[in-house]
Amino acid sequence: MMTEKKRLCLLITVLISLITIIASGVVLGQASGMVKTAEKAGMGAFLVDGNGMTLYHFKNDSAGKSMCSGSCIEKWPAYYAEKITTAPRLNTKDFGTIKRDDGKKQTTYKGQPLYYFAKDKKPGDTFGNGLGSVWQVAPAK
Repeated sequence: MMTEKKRLCLLITVLISLITIIASGVVLGQASGMVKTAEKAGMGAFLVDGNGMTLYHFKNDSAGKSMCSGSCIEKWPAYYAEKITTAPRLNTKDFGTIKRDDGKKQTTYKGQPLYYFAKDKKPGDTFGNGLGSVWQVAPAK
């Protein structure tokens, strides 16, 4: 039989887990997203999300159309935020939303879809830049 103390501990654990899950959705840019810039030698200024995670462009995309699907989207998750806020250097009017072929939404910058790279694990990582000569950090221009 479960004691009141154990029930309370279990309830607190479940609530903390739910709060963490909800908060992580916001942090990953699912509800609203801050976009700002970062700089690295040889790359110039590029876009990052509010947590400093690098955002990328795919050269095979066209304005308003993502060409990344299937195993590509697993390695290069689409960035989406319902409402974009920006650092002073950027203009929110340069951001938009497209509907992907898989039915999901994706944020664009100056018409180009934005992505993360699955191997970037911490803010400032840019491991996807230059891969296959088709991926590049999203330039802040």
